[in-house]
Amino acid sequence: MDADLEELYQSIILDHNRRPQNFRAMPDATAHAEGVNPMCGDQLTVWLKLDGDTVADVSFQGSGCAISKASASLMTQAVKGKTRAEATELFEKFHGLVTGHGGGEDLGALKALSGVSRFPLRVKCASLAWHAMKSALADAAG
Repeated sequence: MDADLEELYQSIILDHNRRPQNFRAMPDATAHAEGVNPMCGDQLTVWLKLDGDTVADVSFQGSGCAISKASASLMTQAVKGKTRAEATELFEKFHGLVTGHGGGEDLGALKALSGVSRFPLRVKCASLAWHAMKSALADAAG
């Protein structure tokens, strides 16, 4: 990876860690799910508010490393306004990216976490919020 690109990606991760987007509880959520990574102590809750089949709002709260917090922040921005199917497809693409099995799909700012695939123990950090979001979608489905 180009050094300038890697520096940009690090900057995005650090910025989302320091100033996470949608970092708040959502008392009127349609569904929520908790995620815990016992290996490093990361824990968070993801809330979803669905309007029919669309993710009208999404938020998270919790504590963890810079990667898990930045990933959760980026995830909330990425899935807001998406349908359930689109959010699930985005989960699959992102999971492929961080596990090193991605097909080069255009993931925008989410590509900042592409370097995680070189550190297997950090994959769980990056995917924690995503798995919680997927569980919340399943919870909302009944």
